[in-house]
Amino acid sequence: MDHRTDSTPAASSNGARTTTSSAAPRRGMPSDGRVPLAPHPDRLLPPEPERRAIARRLYEGVRDLPLISPHGHVDPRLLAEDRPFPDPASLLVTPDHYVTRLLHADGVGLPELGLRDQDGAEPAEPREVWRAFCSRWHLFLGTASRQWLEAELHEVLGVAVQPSADTADELFDELTARLRQPEFRPRALYESFGIAVLATTDDPADDLWHHRALAEDPSWSGRVVPTFRPDRYLDATAAGWARALDDLAAASGIDTGDYAGLVGALEARREFFRAHGATATDHSAPDARMAFLDPAEAAALFERVRSGGATGDEAVLLSQQLLGEMARMSSEDGMVLALHTGSRRNHHPDTLRRFGPDTGHDIPVRAEFTRALQPMLERFGTHPRFRTVLFTLDETAFSRELAPLAGFYPAVYLGAPWWFLDAPRAMHRFRDAVTETAGFYRSAGFIDDTRGFCSIPARHDTARRVDAAHLAGLVAEHVLAEDDAAQVIRDLNDRQPRIAFRL
Repeated sequence: MDHRTDSTPAASSNGARTTTSSAAPRRGMPSDGRVPLAPHPDRLLPPEPERRAIARRLYEGVRDLPLISPHGHVDPRLLAEDRPFPDPASLLVTPDHYVTRLLHADGVGLPELGLRDQDGAEPAEPREVWRAFCSRWHLFLGTASRQWLEAELHEVLGVAVQPSADTADELFDELTARLRQPEFRPRALYESFGIAVLATTDDPADDLWHHRALAEDPSWSGRVVPTFRPDRYLDATAAGWARALDDLAAASGIDTGDYAGLVGALEARREFFRAHGATATDHSAPDARMAFLDPAEAAALFERVRSGGATGDEAVLLSQQLLGEMARMSSEDGMVLALHTGSRRNHHPDTLRRFGPDTGHDIPVRAEFTRALQPMLERFGTHPRFRTVLFTLDETAFSRELAPLAGFYPAVYLGAPWWFLDAPRAMHRFRDAVTETAGFYRSAGFIDDTRGFCSIPARHDTARRVDAAHLAGLVAEHVLAEDDAAQVIRDLNDRQPRIAFRL
């Protein structure tokens, strides 16, 4: 299918010019622009008949299992308030940087996708955002996002035609009306998705009001737990670090003006989170290195950094020391330490300044674990209360470092392929890379890692299909018996995330 179109110029977020797709039909498209949207029931399953038959049986065995989401970014306010979603653009496009980054790469300005610009450009109206998305539907061909979006639109929202320039307005009106119906409000969707537990990601200074409101609501039977995400208090290299410590002091009631006070405030907030159901902490560190200085040295280092008299390397060392404190605390309170490394955050400074973080310009980098984690694992790798789940965006580390570490240390679990790697081919590569060394039972199951509420079932379904396909290959090669494969895929979707994240 030819996706070249006539175009007219429009402004991008960085002053470039973009294109608006012509209404002329592409080859193979009906003259009215209405192409059916019907994801294939065997998508992502093997093409060979024998393997496909095995994969179908494995997938059917887990297709309807409850969803366990131990790491994601859905706002708990969504469920606490249970307000209808206003329109499809606000639900599926603007908050999803998987979607906006590819549209931006095609020259669409971020204000045109509904993002607020500190330089004053007004965000586009939701209908215009939706038109920009629909007219560039072809950009997502071959991507994991296309798999998720098709499932969200068809299987969650009941859409029967593909987005396009011709169908954009029709779909916008259809979905806006549908989202007003009671069965498409957040709580009703949560129930229809079959979510057993949903973990959010929360700032340590958060009062967790929305979590408390859900827990105290007699009409609510779901389980939503917070996750302790202290990055802005640990990163002593960040411009806003000192200001963040003031916020932490206000939330904890503990003076963070010295090192002991900061540590005490973090400990107090961890306990507050645990009392509200948290089982894990989440860390997005530049790398996996941690420091374990003696208390006097750590206190002196803190004073130099806080006063502005430290070098850049000293600020990095303090950040590593504070991450080491998180590992020490986890060995004491049992909260699972989830460590996400291998991303160069906010790669484009002007986009960060204008639109903030998490707007599509974080880029993977190489990661190292064997030497970086040794000081932490020497202390806690065999500790009975300590547990860590390791994630990376550097898939070369899967077989070289992560699988051997998880294959020895009882505290180490392998995080699922994450972010740029939570795509079907990368998921297969992950299983190939780690299973022969660490087996299936040192992995932590799947995480959806999403801000897009309606993508939760789509992403879990993709992972289940990929695992069914992968296991079917091992069964066909007589590496596994089919009964064993059926138990493995069930455990990957239930037992393993519950164990790894202490859910």
